[in-house]
Order: sequence, then C-alpha cells, then structure tokens
Amino acid sequence: MTLPTSAGAAQPASLARRGLALVYETLLLAAVLLAGALPFVMLTHRLDHAVGRLLLQFYLVALIGIYFTWQWKRGGRTLAMKTWRLRLVTRNGAPVGWKRAWIRYLVALPGALLAGAGFLWALADRDRQFLHDRVAGTRIIRDEG
Repeated sequence: MTLPTSAGAAQPASLARRGLALVYETLLLAAVLLAGALPFVMLTHRLDHAVGRLLLQFYLVALIGIYFTWQWKRGGRTLAMKTWRLRLVTRNGAPVGWKRAWIRYLVALPGALLAGAGFLWALADRDRQFLHDRVAGTRIIRDEG
C-alpha cells in the first residue's frame, strides 16, 4: 500500500460517502461512550449529583477526543472510515500529526453540537470540506489501498 505523495494524487471522498461514514461513526461512538462511562459512573456514584454530572460530561468529551485523535494519528482513520474506505490526511496528502488531529477535534466539537453546522458547512464550501477540515488543514480522501 502506498500513500499519496501530493495533494492531487488522491481522490477526495464524496460528501455522500463521508455522510454515510458519519452515521456509522455515531453508532460506534455510542458504544465507546457507554463502555467508557461505566467505570467512571461506578467510581463517582457517591458524588453530589451536579458535580458528578459535570465531571462525567468533561470526561466524555475528553474520551471522545482521545478516541478520535488517536485513531487519526495512528492510521488516519477510525473503524467507520476504514469501513467506508476513507482516510484523513493533511492538505498535501501527508499523515496527520497530533496538533492537526486535536485542532480538527476541537473545531468539530462545537460544529457538531450546533446542529451539525460544521458538517453542513460542506454544502457551501468550494471544495466540499467540513469546517473542521478547512480550519485544521486536513481533508478526507478515498482510500482504495
């Protein structure tokens, strides 16, 4: 398997394919959150409800961030992206580093929480990029390898 050496060497992933991968990603993320929340809740169940809830929310946001950034850094793709033959790369086709992965996540988070505005951005973007990809200097390509 060879990785693309320039931005033009790899074909961009279609918006439809990325959308279908997002649906699958949501299902996988639900499983990660359920499995990850259980030990936290078991350890903090005696805390004040308001404090425990706030801590759980911060913990889950961090857990999601670690899940995504680790996957993007490790191989450029999550299980959903692998299934749909997608890969995250920099604009010039290089593997994504920690800095870009965290920027992408931190921009995607509010975009997802605001009724998916960061994803809907692709409908108006000239290259059909998600907002977080535009900001982080990344793009999703078809991975036929």
